[in-house]
Amino acid sequence: MMASEKLFGLHATALQLRSQRMMMLASNIANAATPNYKARDLDFAKALDLAQQGGSTESAVAYRVPVQASLDGNTVEMATEQTAYAENALAYRSSLAFLSGRINTLSRALKGE
Repeated sequence: MMASEKLFGLHATALQLRSQRMMMLASNIANAATPNYKARDLDFAKALDLAQQGGSTESAVAYRVPVQASLDGNTVEMATEQTAYAENALAYRSSLAFLSGRINTLSRALKGE
């Protein structure tokens, strides 16, 4: 077990994976009008399990299956992407807040406060 895992638990890995997912979702949103663009998403739970086992998280990335296919072959559905982005951003902020609190606690302990 790495030292950072002992200090920060799953939150350090979760933060990294949430960041990766956020970039993927932002790319989907940015390419909403690009013909034949295929929206992708990260299965967070699967990626976290793979990361815990020390494996690659690439197999946790999948193309999104649209509810209604567009005529130009683009699979981005803005409502789906925006909802996923907002939920992911909230989870990202939660992990960040936990890590920030943990770092503050460790800092105070080292200072003897």
